[in-house]
Amino acid sequence: MATRPNVLNLLLGRPLATSEERAEHIGPIAGIPIFGLDALSSAAYGPEAALTLLIPLGLLGVKEIVPISLAILGLLILVYFSYRQTIEAYPQGGGSFTVASENLGDGAGLLAAAALMIDYVLTAAVGISAGVGALISAAPSLQPHTLAICLGILALLTLVNMRGVHDTGVVFMIPTYLFLITLLIIIGVGGWQILASGGHPHPVTPLPSPAPATAALSLWLLLKVFSSGCTAMTGVEAVSNGVMAFREPACGNAKKTLTIIIALLCVLLLGIALLCRAYGVAATDPDGAHYESVLSMLTRAVMGQGWFYYLTIASILLVLALSANTAFADFPRLTRAIALHNYLPHVFLLRGRRLLYSWGIYVLVALTATLLIIFGGVTDRLIPLYAIGAFMAFTLSQAGMVMHWRRQGGASLKSVVNGVGALATGVTTLVVLVTKFVSGAWITALLIPGMILLMRAVRRHYDRVERETALEAPLIAAHVEEPIVVMPIDRWSRISEKALTFALSLSSDVRCVHIQVGDEDDKISSDWPKLVVAPLEAAQKPVPKLVVRKSSFRYILQPLLDYILEICPADEAQRVCVLVPELVVRHWWENLMHNRRADLLKVLLLVRGNRNIVVINIPWYLDKEKQTG
Repeated sequence: MATRPNVLNLLLGRPLATSEERAEHIGPIAGIPIFGLDALSSAAYGPEAALTLLIPLGLLGVKEIVPISLAILGLLILVYFSYRQTIEAYPQGGGSFTVASENLGDGAGLLAAAALMIDYVLTAAVGISAGVGALISAAPSLQPHTLAICLGILALLTLVNMRGVHDTGVVFMIPTYLFLITLLIIIGVGGWQILASGGHPHPVTPLPSPAPATAALSLWLLLKVFSSGCTAMTGVEAVSNGVMAFREPACGNAKKTLTIIIALLCVLLLGIALLCRAYGVAATDPDGAHYESVLSMLTRAVMGQGWFYYLTIASILLVLALSANTAFADFPRLTRAIALHNYLPHVFLLRGRRLLYSWGIYVLVALTATLLIIFGGVTDRLIPLYAIGAFMAFTLSQAGMVMHWRRQGGASLKSVVNGVGALATGVTTLVVLVTKFVSGAWITALLIPGMILLMRAVRRHYDRVERETALEAPLIAAHVEEPIVVMPIDRWSRISEKALTFALSLSSDVRCVHIQVGDEDDKISSDWPKLVVAPLEAAQKPVPKLVVRKSSFRYILQPLLDYILEICPADEAQRVCVLVPELVVRHWWENLMHNRRADLLKVLLLVRGNRNIVVINIPWYLDKEKQTG
């Protein structure tokens, strides 16, 4: 028993006092792996998602990846400048929910909240499944265990994140920077080879030839490719949601972190697109027998298939699997912000042993595991649901910022930046929704209004509680009266003696209720005068009343409940206090040897009782009484 706290501390870290929160704050170096892992890792699957849709165009499709990537980068830079302004305007954390709620109203805020919550769950599921998918492409024998590996990685991420923000940043720093360094080396070396060869470099190892063209270029196809490539922009909002996680100056460190993340993502996306075009790297059919990821082919083309190739592939696998961490960092903060507005249960406001909003993590893990199980941990089945929530949140956040700047002082360059960002992301949202609707985006489109209805129901509940419990008047002295105390009793014992002693200290009107089953001997009635009445009369104390109710059908709790409700007065000033004596054993398995009527009675009183009834538990600790006796 004494070793349990040590094991828990080893796994989750020692409990942190509130005063230690400052030590948990982070700087840009740790902020990049915590808040940027999702965005940065999308360089591993965003370009591939676009190139996969370009397969029918053959070699022409490879050439189209550069202009499409430039369009995505233009949108990314717009969003970057918009979110820099959001961080500055909302130093306490300006996620889409906060910005939209304060500037566009509760309806827009709930739309942003629902979209973001769905997006974060999908971020976790897609990140894990993409990492496992890459692992299986390298080791096909693991394919039957896809779901088990996904759930194992989810469990590992949960354990790491439960240690707190600071420890999480330290753990994820090595794989994140290894991923960045290896890809930047590939882009640098590949760029040098392109320049040295006059724009026509030769792959170090042979590459598969692009499939022959089977379709013509069309606007619809370009829109579909653009929407798939936009998955590389998910996770950009994470820094603006987590400003409070940074050390002072929090806004400065948050903006610095966002700038580094966006700059690195731009270099990765543009570099990969240019290298794919120069080396003629085309996507292969994900369902084909000879599937190989785009980054794997690109690494072979530039660096060959030596130790650096395997180091790069390992870093990609790690970062893809760990990219779900962005959802772990931001989902609990989002649910806390929503709960502060009474649209989610207040349990999301509670902070755990490591100063985390632990319930947000629990719910995220449960939803992610459910999603992985439903879709079998396969990325291609999850991607169509992805990105809609993120772009909807982008749009609402930027539109909210336009209203914010207008209230601050009319039209300005800042409002223009946010306005252009809102327009661009709004159009992108429609494109993504339309192009992916049949493939599965309709599921997200249905989930969002469903979640909004759920959040409104939670808010109505809290509003009702507030209305019914609010009190501004002072205490009414006339309402201070002795309660009627009801105590169930089955036989005379130490447990019933302890409960009766306490009952008599509360009130002079004590009623001990005994339920007589069938024709059993009524021993309690015959012993009552000697065991209870005589000692109390001798001490000139009030004598409790013994109430015996017969139960012909062997029911115990129902007759007892009926009596309690029967004597319950209409006047709220008069209370009925029900004492529930209960035997408490030391070992859980000993409960199996005793009936749990006390627990059932408390549940029934909570469900069928009213405001006049007060329930008090009277525990009898079996082992402790033995030791002290």
